[in-house]
Amino acid sequence: IIDGDFYLADLLSQENKTLKEKLFVLLKHDHYELDREVDAAGMFSRKSAEFSDKQTAHKQFWNRYDRPPKEDYWEYIIGRRDLLVPQDVRERKGSFFTPQIWVELSQKYLTDTLGVDWQDEYTIWDCAAGTGNLLNGLTNKYNIWASTLDQQDVDVMHDRIKNGANLLDSHVFQFDFLNDDFSKLPAPLQEIINDPEKRKKLVIYINPPYAEHGNRATISDHGEHKSKVANTSKVYNDFNQIVGTATRELFVQFFLRTYKELPESILASFSTVKFINSQNFSKFRQYFIAEFRKGFICNANTFDNVKGNFPIGFFIWDLKAKSEIKKVVTDVIEDGADVLLESEHLPKKIFYSFDSKDFISSWLRMFYDKKNQVIGYLILPGVDMQQQNGVYFTAQPTESDIKQHKTATITQNNLREMSVYLAIRQCIEPNWRNNKDQFLYPNDGWKSDTEFQNNCLVFSLFDGQNKISSKDGINHWIPFTEDEVKAREKFASNFMSKFISGKLKTEAPTQTDLLAAKEQRTTPLTFSAEAQAVFDAGREVYTYYHHQPNCNVNASLYDIREHFQGRNEAGKMNNKSDDETYSFLIKNLRDKLKILQKTIEPKIYAYGFLK
Repeated sequence: IIDGDFYLADLLSQENKTLKEKLFVLLKHDHYELDREVDAAGMFSRKSAEFSDKQTAHKQFWNRYDRPPKEDYWEYIIGRRDLLVPQDVRERKGSFFTPQIWVELSQKYLTDTLGVDWQDEYTIWDCAAGTGNLLNGLTNKYNIWASTLDQQDVDVMHDRIKNGANLLDSHVFQFDFLNDDFSKLPAPLQEIINDPEKRKKLVIYINPPYAEHGNRATISDHGEHKSKVANTSKVYNDFNQIVGTATRELFVQFFLRTYKELPESILASFSTVKFINSQNFSKFRQYFIAEFRKGFICNANTFDNVKGNFPIGFFIWDLKAKSEIKKVVTDVIEDGADVLLESEHLPKKIFYSFDSKDFISSWLRMFYDKKNQVIGYLILPGVDMQQQNGVYFTAQPTESDIKQHKTATITQNNLREMSVYLAIRQCIEPNWRNNKDQFLYPNDGWKSDTEFQNNCLVFSLFDGQNKISSKDGINHWIPFTEDEVKAREKFASNFMSKFISGKLKTEAPTQTDLLAAKEQRTTPLTFSAEAQAVFDAGREVYTYYHHQPNCNVNASLYDIREHFQGRNEAGKMNNKSDDETYSFLIKNLRDKLKILQKTIEPKIYAYGFLK
């Protein structure tokens, strides 16, 4: 029972009496009735809920409004009960209203795939039906079945049937797909699922819940793990040892049970796309072997109460045709006008699947250096595009990053490779289409391309994700000499300018002198015109800062930005500065970085960092 059920009882009432008898909760003047049923003895039973303040607050609230609304809107209001469901409950139970535009398009894709008469030839079962809106537009009610976790949603569907919804009362029922035995299903549906031949004409048509064990808030330390969301179901217990962490995703649990117990059927489902290409789903892809038939992706934020720009796809799988998931080509729906286009005229998005050894983390691991003196740390979240903001350089990682093994030390021996990693993670702008793209183990082309390596180094020196600060220790990242920026005093470290000019010492007078580390290069680094333009623009920013009174001679670019831009009340660095000269110089630097970024971007694909 949710607050929304009481709200519906109140809203659709007159003189404090609910006008719709099919609702799960009814207002009966001075109390509520709920959980009404006929018991085994044929006696009608119900529960009631009383007001604790003699209905005072209730009357004060509703005296402000006219109710009920016009009867023309009743069915729509009841059908949108999902909007009254709290966000955490929506995530666990899948109470997400599928927008009508995607309902209609998904049914068009089913028609294109299964034939114009598919609704007469196939049985359709939505086993995560909610209030049944995914079934809107289907025509043959005798071939449609709808089940859902909550009896309240069943009552809503029965009320919609009374008001013209094209479903049969007997085909709508309460059923927990992740826990209940199929023996609880209505007999006609059992007959279909127990017959291998009839299962070939069964379509599991769903928009299942998307909740998982940990969400993005969890990843960024701003949330709590939802371990009980996914790991309390029977399906989780049955498959956890088989497919590993993939079972944390509720939609995957729907896929797994369908695949195992309805093996000849057609699975037509909305879901996120990570089961196709994420490294956490490698074991799932080894188990789930089926033929992809057709599908499209759209922006997740077109769904109610779904935040963020990432793709949600509608995928049609033939479970009786065994084919490993290697490449999935989908249509891309950018906006509502695209749904009118035929599939061959739509842009395409290709999703590739990979083994664990194929991801960029395996490549980076080869360059870990725990022996030489540390000049900074690379912070490493996941390897997909959506984690870009979590990739950065710092002189002091957080305790959480260290505890979660999300750091790699930067030394003079791996500076180039770490800079390549930062640059290729930041040079591609994230958008909803590439949000789940995975960074990969590259081919060997990058090794001999010194211009690419040097461009990446320059990018990493001046990009906003370089958060090295002199507040955290000696700043080894100043790419200029004291003379170049008119510094008042000597820098605590000239490591970076000497690295760039090829002047690192070959002999070490002391074990702690970083500048005396073993020489890695005998000649100065050479840079492209685009990289040199970034250097020149960066030098102007540094020089202007060193003209400021009481400046910090060892300031990093991050420190300089903080000096001019300041921070807001939440502690976040402001985007703008009141200093007009600085604003002009930093904009010039960012413009030159964008040009450099464009020279790096095509090589990210050429060398296989992205596919």
